[in-house]
Formats: sequence, C-alpha cells, structure tokens
Amino acid sequence: MQVYNGKSVFGGIAIGKISVYQKGEQQVKRVKITDADAEMERYADAKNAAVEQLQKLYDKALKEVGEANAAIFEIHQMMLDDDDYNESVENIIRTQMVNAEYAVAATADNFAQMFASMDDDYMKERAADVKDISERLLAILQGSESNKVDTNEPVIIVADDLAPSETVQLDKDMVLSFVTVHGSLNSHTAILARTMAIPALIGTEALPLNASVDGKLGIVDGFNGKIYVDPDENILTEMKAKQQEDLEKKQLLQTLKGKENITLDGQKVMLYANIGNIKDLATVIQNDAGGIGLFRSEFIYLEREDYPTEEEQFQIYKTVAETMAGKRVIIRTLDIGADKQCDYFNMEHEENPALGCRAIRICLTRPEIFKTQLRALFRASAYGKLAIMYPMITSVKEVHRIKEIVEEVKAELAEQGIEFAIPEQGIMIETPAAAMVSDELAKEVDFFSVGTNDLTQYTLAIDRQNTKLDEFYDAHHPAVLRMISMVAENAHKAGIWAGICGELGADTTLTQEFLAMGIDELSVSPGSILPIRKIVLETNVTDYKKRKAE
Repeated sequence: MQVYNGKSVFGGIAIGKISVYQKGEQQVKRVKITDADAEMERYADAKNAAVEQLQKLYDKALKEVGEANAAIFEIHQMMLDDDDYNESVENIIRTQMVNAEYAVAATADNFAQMFASMDDDYMKERAADVKDISERLLAILQGSESNKVDTNEPVIIVADDLAPSETVQLDKDMVLSFVTVHGSLNSHTAILARTMAIPALIGTEALPLNASVDGKLGIVDGFNGKIYVDPDENILTEMKAKQQEDLEKKQLLQTLKGKENITLDGQKVMLYANIGNIKDLATVIQNDAGGIGLFRSEFIYLEREDYPTEEEQFQIYKTVAETMAGKRVIIRTLDIGADKQCDYFNMEHEENPALGCRAIRICLTRPEIFKTQLRALFRASAYGKLAIMYPMITSVKEVHRIKEIVEEVKAELAEQGIEFAIPEQGIMIETPAAAMVSDELAKEVDFFSVGTNDLTQYTLAIDRQNTKLDEFYDAHHPAVLRMISMVAENAHKAGIWAGICGELGADTTLTQEFLAMGIDELSVSPGSILPIRKIVLETNVTDYKKRKAE
C-alpha cells in the first residue's frame, strides 16, 4: 500500500480502479513549406474547427455546471480570435516558411512564458489557457483524437494536471474522483470540481503517473487530502465505513428541509445561498435556502465582450426575483478588479490591483456604468424582494456619494414614467476601515454583510491568491473574529441586521461562535445550507456562551 498527500478540492470518499490520464503531448516537427497562403488556410480551418468544439463544450458545461463555470470556454473562443496570437502564428508561417503546427507550438510557448512571468495571479492563470487552446489546434492540425478516458466502469482519474476542457469532457458517470499532481485551489478545474461535486485532490506531487499506479485499486479521501494506492484490508474497511457514514449524513440532512433555522433556546438565523448566475437557482431551491444572500453580478459582465445593457441586466434580476417568489435576493453591485478582470473595461495596469481601482471605486469613478446597473436593479425590485449590496466600502463619504447617485436614478426613472420599487440597501464590510467605523456606517444603511475573504486578506496583510502564504493565512485569527463581532454589535445598536457572505460563513467549526456573536444571517454555497441548519437546530446558544466563559 502507498499513501500520497495532496490538497483537497472537494470532500468525500471515492473507492475504485485508478486510471492514469496521459495527455500524450503533440510531437511537433518543423517542416519547410512552399505555399504560405495554403498553410494559412489550413490554420484558419483548424481554428474554425476548434471554435466549434469549444462551443459544444460550452453547451455541455452549461447544462452540467452552470453559466459561470462554462464561461471559460467562451473565453477560449475569444482567445482564438486574439489578434496578437493570430498575427504571431501568421508571421512565423510567412517569414520562416514553416508549417502551421510549428507556428502554433512556437506561439504557444512564447505567450505561455510571457503570461507565466507576470506578477498578477489572474494573468499567470492565462498561461494554462494559452496551452489548452494551442493543444486543441495542434490536435486538429495533426488529425489526432482528443484524449479520452477509455473505460467501461467508474474510475479514479489520476493526471499531471487537467485543463478545464478535459474536466468537462469527462463522463461524470464514469468518474469517481480525480487527482492531479499539479494545479491550484483557485484554478478553473478546482472550481468545476466543486460545482460538479466530485471528490478531488490537487498537488499530489509524489504520486507517480505510470504502471505502478494505473489499474490498481485506489481510495481518495477528500476529507483529509490523501490517496491510497492498493490499500490494505484495514484501510479498505475503514474507508468503506467512512464512505457509508458520509452517505448516511447526506441522506439525514435531506430530512431537515422545511425546518425553521432556530436554536434550542429560540435564536433564529437566516440561511441564504451565494450564487453567480441564474443557472444556479435550481440548487438554491433544491437545498431549501431561505433566500439569496449574495448574487455576484460581476459574472454578467465577465461573460460578455461588451458592457451589458440595462435591459439585459433587468431581465436577469427580474428572473431571479420572480423565481425566488418573495424571498430576499441580495444583488452585489459590480465587483470587478483585483483577481476579476474584464478586458473591455480598459483598466490601467496596477502594481497591486487588490488595493487598486476595484468594485465600488470603479462605480463611483465611472458613474455611467453604475447608473445603468442601478436602473436595472430598481426596475427589477418591482417584481420581488430585491436588496442591493455595495462592495469594498471604506467610509461614510462613499455611502453618501452612492446615495446621491441613487437619488439621481430614482428621479430619472420617475420622470420617464418607468415602474420601479425601493429595495433595501446595504454594504459589505470587507475592509478593516469599514469594520472600525461600522457604528457610523450602520446609521446610513439597511444591513451589513461581512465579506470574510477580503476582510481576512486585508486584516492579515496576506494575498489570498498566493498559495505560498497558506501557512500564514489564518481565517480564524482573533483579529478577524473580533472585527466580525464588533460589526454585529454595532449593527444591532443601530437597529439593522448583520450577516456573513464570505467563505468563513460555511465553516461549521465557527457556526456556534457566529450564533453567539448574534450574526443574523449566513450566506453560503447551496450545498452548505443543510449541514449548517443541523448545527443550528442542535445548538443552545446560552449554554455555549456559559461554557465559553468558564
């Protein structure tokens, strides 16, 4: 038996045969040509075929993992139309009089190296995208088939790394889990794995990708970040029991649907869901969420090549409001910047984008974009219980400026005779500055929602995208928890409610602590709602506080 450690992407236990996924990299030869025009025609045909393949992948991903996660394949299609990429390929073909395969491979190496050397983590991730689209082009040019998992039984996929296109192409019915030697927790593949709910590990650097593993019985322990190869009887028995226990827990959680989120001593809490697009609404309803605590409206912008119109946004917000049938839906206004870049915004390069022009700062410096979104939101509010949440607030001055723009929008809509309603308006507390002046901010808004991801990042002065700093990143740091407690206290003094919409809200080791702080709402991924409800129903907050004080 061999045991290898990695980082868990998604929890769960998978037991089955291991299948080593070998990419079989394209072997490219430099071949002299005599007709550059004919070679360019070959390249154009390959590019068109690649676009068709990517559209099919997009359609498949849309059905299986939602619009936000399928967007990567639209991005790949756009990258195939990138002028710089195509001009590089054409230049190499015409000036060196060489085959398209060599020109694509050379361009891929140059561009991937360029992206990989950039300081910005978002841009670094584009190196993998360049390699992915280039491998696709090479496969088409050489007439080779795409890599597939050839199996007639469900298997554990083991690979060096998996591109987004490879992950989506996997037949879910034939995949128990996947394990990669490389990859990051923030990669497209990791996000897709969590959405597809497949137990997965990354960073299993010691795991060999050869016959010593291929075809052997394997166990993936997604809870503890381990993969067992050829496990002994004791481990096999233990893991089967753990797998059965996990299954029973999931089945038990289903019995909690429809129950009120109230503790043993009568304290109520709202359990809402975080989503990125309207395709996720089914999982919100399926998991019995009381509402939507975070609708990430930036995905509406990220999935397009140009600014979404007022009407396009209105239809999306209206659909969400109507579908949720009177339950609260909190839409976060545009949160572009930092690790979420949008090319057509033409943002200037920043040395430290996490501290630069992002979120509300873009909205207040480019009010025409902000007003378009606000008009759509106020119009959609007439169709359900919408609320608006403004991100990256640091001062009362910013809130006052937002209110001025809101008044302008309301006046314009009224003058034009367009139907609208007044939604609740709150702010995200995700900077230490906002936390420290939350007593003043609470007098200006209807609610607070603590964005723990950024609050932790800014409080600890740690880039949360930098995996090399994982050992220093402590989301349970006393400073972070004290700030959250202070925010809740100041909210209640002013008569408004306070919630949490960051990753920490789904941390079940802190659920009782948040209840003790008086947090009114927890907004988490849809799959985390029932596990948290279970803890809420079993907790006596008064007793918890007494034990903590002892």
